[in-house]
Amino acid sequence: MLGSGAGEVRRFAVGEPATVASPAAAWQYDAIGLDRVPLEVVAKASPVTVAVVDTGADVSASDFAGRSVSTFSVLKPGAASDANGHGTFVASIVARTAPNARLLVIGAAAADGSMRDEDEAAAIRYAVRHGARVINLSVAGTSTSTVERRALADAARRGVLVVAAAGNDYAGGNPVEYPAALLQPVGSRGAGGTGLVVGATDASGARAAFSGAGSWLSLAAPGVGILGALAPTAAGAADARTTASVGIASGTSYAAPQVAGAAALLFGVNPKLTARHVAAILKRTASGHGTWTPETGFGTIDIAAAVAAAAGP
Repeated sequence: MLGSGAGEVRRFAVGEPATVASPAAAWQYDAIGLDRVPLEVVAKASPVTVAVVDTGADVSASDFAGRSVSTFSVLKPGAASDANGHGTFVASIVARTAPNARLLVIGAAAADGSMRDEDEAAAIRYAVRHGARVINLSVAGTSTSTVERRALADAARRGVLVVAAAGNDYAGGNPVEYPAALLQPVGSRGAGGTGLVVGATDASGARAAFSGAGSWLSLAAPGVGILGALAPTAAGAADARTTASVGIASGTSYAAPQVAGAAALLFGVNPKLTARHVAAILKRTASGHGTWTPETGFGTIDIAAAVAAAAGP
């Protein structure tokens, strides 16, 4: 995850789809309170565009059936297919979390999951130009660049809420990760910032062993044994992926899109909310009840509580 030469910064997708699973493994949606959101509230939520900047998406995955999904690649002309599988998995989590989300999946990472800062910035700018209110960045690295900072600052100025994964390197020294620390600055202890940095929790609600922690963490979401869609077209996919549509994986990559989906639902429930409003509501209604810790930030998101707050006065 280190920057390469000539001033170029590279980062990698932080997680990888894994074993085929049963739908019963979808414990994360109970943990974040999605099952407690009234169906009539979800049904009335306005459509909101969520951009997933990642490895692309296999739109044939079952999770996208009947959904508004468009793709674009900043690496090559045309739509963004997914030779890796990471982007498909991440986008499917957004789709499952926010039924009102219109998905815009932008291919900016290579088949090995690596992403150049120039391509990340181009994808962010494309998302902003094409109406995204939320951008999910399930990528991380230990350095940043001017081009990345400028793209994120422009998104913030235009009222877009950017959600980033905290990274999976706790055992490797728990380094500060980017783009996360550009959204929730080091030393901020969850206050302010221009976006949300998401750590991962396990089934007990504690920090997942791999999840990054520190003063640049905003909040958390489940990140261990997470259910998502597999991409049958991914290079090297196991035979099981051609017959099974879902799998399980662990990583902050899969915690972040739950928060991105929650944000989309809040924007849909109350279109008058700003990005800062949505971020503040998600922090305030999380399981920490306003108390911040370096392990999980303000705690695990509670979508039901956040939706109720967004719909209120």
